[in-house]
Amino acid sequence: MEHLFLEWLKEYGYIVLFAWSILEGELGLVMAGIMSHTGDMNLFAAIIVGALGGFVGDQIYFYIGRYNKKYIHDKLRSQRRKFAIAHLLLKKYGWPLIFVQRYMYGMRTVIPMAIGLTKYSGRQFAIINMVSALFWAALTIVPAYYFGAQLLTILAWIKSHWYLAIPLVISIFASISLIFKRIENNLLEKRRERQTS
Repeated sequence: MEHLFLEWLKEYGYIVLFAWSILEGELGLVMAGIMSHTGDMNLFAAIIVGALGGFVGDQIYFYIGRYNKKYIHDKLRSQRRKFAIAHLLLKKYGWPLIFVQRYMYGMRTVIPMAIGLTKYSGRQFAIINMVSALFWAALTIVPAYYFGAQLLTILAWIKSHWYLAIPLVISIFASISLIFKRIENNLLEKRRERQTS
């Protein structure tokens, strides 16, 4: 089964990378870097395909915000807190937020939708988004390409020690989530202080 999956990934790697980059990204980009290291993918092509996927994904989220405001208000009520934070960040940092939002855990889909809800220029968003996507793909794939041998060793260790790796991965993601939650709380607290003063 594992062999079949690897063969499928080698054969359809660029299609998988493109689709994965639309939906999420980083893990797919790391895999593309490793596959470029092993010679199963071309490094330059992997960066371009990953960047295009990331670009398309954020454009979709932006236009969901631009043309589906009622849907967002009705269906995404549980995300109101994140939308409020996205608007605060956009007011405070402007266009650089578009550039760095790919690295903001838990906010990657919300920020483009929140920007789409505003009158921000769709053309300007697309330009910044494309440049950001190229940097994002290159900054993730290239290190994975250069450290491919070490990453393959780590993956082999994870495979044989999954019972240790799973709790470790869960605790890392829980820590990242906690850090971003504290940042969000600080932003909202500062906003409340400004409104009451």
